[in-house]
Amino acid sequence: MKVTIGDVAKQAGVSKATVSRIINCNYNHNKKDTIERVLKVIQELNYQPNELAKSLKSRKTNVLGVLLSNLKNPFWVDVLEGIEDAARLHGFNLMICNSNEDADLEEKHIRSFQLKQVDGMIINPTVKNFPLYEKLVNSKLPLITVNRSLPGLPLPNIVMDNVRGTKLAIDHFVKLRKQKIAMFIYSPSQISPRLERITGYKQGHLDNRMDVDSKLIQVVEEKQGEAFKQACQLLSTPQRRPDAILSTNNLMTLEILQAIKSSNLHVPEDISLIGYDETLWSPHLDPPLTTIYQPAYKMGEIAASKVIQLTRNPDSTQNDVTTLDPRLIIRKSCGGNQHVDLSSE
Repeated sequence: MKVTIGDVAKQAGVSKATVSRIINCNYNHNKKDTIERVLKVIQELNYQPNELAKSLKSRKTNVLGVLLSNLKNPFWVDVLEGIEDAARLHGFNLMICNSNEDADLEEKHIRSFQLKQVDGMIINPTVKNFPLYEKLVNSKLPLITVNRSLPGLPLPNIVMDNVRGTKLAIDHFVKLRKQKIAMFIYSPSQISPRLERITGYKQGHLDNRMDVDSKLIQVVEEKQGEAFKQACQLLSTPQRRPDAILSTNNLMTLEILQAIKSSNLHVPEDISLIGYDETLWSPHLDPPLTTIYQPAYKMGEIAASKVIQLTRNPDSTQNDVTTLDPRLIIRKSCGGNQHVDLSSE
């Protein structure tokens, strides 16, 4: 026989209204011993509240919509883990979608979130749907953007310090006396992390009194195999060949490694290599890969905590930008003194 809220109230010696308030974490009008007694009875009777009825009454679903750009990328898996852990801690579930950098698909997923009446959204925007983003902001639905900025829109944003991360890589190459440093990056297309990494690349050169060779900034079309093809072309001519490469995406890094091998070159003897993002496989490559670590889990955790706070206090204004610091992890792919460094240089 199904246990009802009345059964809990009767055994705990309180009203059904009191049980309802405690279930919904409204403890203001109850003493501590009353709260503990009701929670104990709920556990003893294994009472399961009717979540549908509860959401209809409160007009809340306790569901967050999460829209990310590429779930094949291990970086986003770590972000998602942070979101999930923080959401679970606060009693929220997730509706997770992948835009795959497709503006139309992004719009469909956001419409779906609205139809499902999610309480808030966390999105890594394609940056291709500004009228839609503006409508979301004007709707007052709790919304957080992660990793990418939407200039001109007043909403909270969790980002990485991409300029600093890229400069860490350039400084490390310079310490190893590298002279021709190439950077591989997907087409910026107004995507803030990519633009910031190009800025960091140029600033890193200028800070080290080195000329910037625009031909070494290799802008790659975001398609599988393009980084491999472009790296092979760059490496094919000894006069143009760089002595160091910064890869700004961990999936791109694998294609660059493949291109170096196909060109009968070796890391780090012929070319030093740094990859953006620490992954599970980075230490296990041959040679182990020097990486720019980004606190992806922390990004997700902060984003979820902030959007949940907004669902509980819709009138609060949190249009701040939270910037997280990268770190350089030094391994054997650059040569020189090889050690693991988990602190910022």
